[in-house]
Amino acid sequence: MKMQMKEKKVNLPGTVHAYAEKKVAKLDRYFDGEAEALVAFSVEKNRNTVELTVHAANTYFRARESTHDMFVSIDAAVATIEGQIRKNKTRLARRLRQDAFVRGIEPSSFAPEEPEDRFEIVRTKRFSMKSMTQEEAILQMNLLGHSFFAFHNADENGAFCVVYKRNNGGYGLIVDEK
Repeated sequence: MKMQMKEKKVNLPGTVHAYAEKKVAKLDRYFDGEAEALVAFSVEKNRNTVELTVHAANTYFRARESTHDMFVSIDAAVATIEGQIRKNKTRLARRLRQDAFVRGIEPSSFAPEEPEDRFEIVRTKRFSMKSMTQEEAILQMNLLGHSFFAFHNADENGAFCVVYKRNNGGYGLIVDEK
């Protein structure tokens, strides 16, 4: 597994990086060697935050944990990723190693066992997508009171795009690269 460590407004000793590398490396058993992990450390309002993103088999796993101790945050983020894998293991079995779930996952105090949810589509909407600018799409999204809006972007030669509201304020834009 390829790993990257990133520090946001904080300087951490090497022991924290070594501990994170050791813990995140345990996730490697679920993936082929093609997995990539990004661990971002930050301190906000006296809370130690760890953001862990793992990309493997065209699937992203993301966890953000914030506690009083950086080591506990690392453990919690890894446990959250394991919980996501455990929760969706039957769906992920086609993308991950076939024998990834032969060994049981050791119980973790951070991620309790949850029953598997079924993905059920309860409503389908059909509409014609108009070509518009990003600003027009944001305006339309706000007028509808939605948290996202799909459209063909006139600024990107008609590419399929999604504009969305971000949790920390502002807006995000997803652009299809085709």
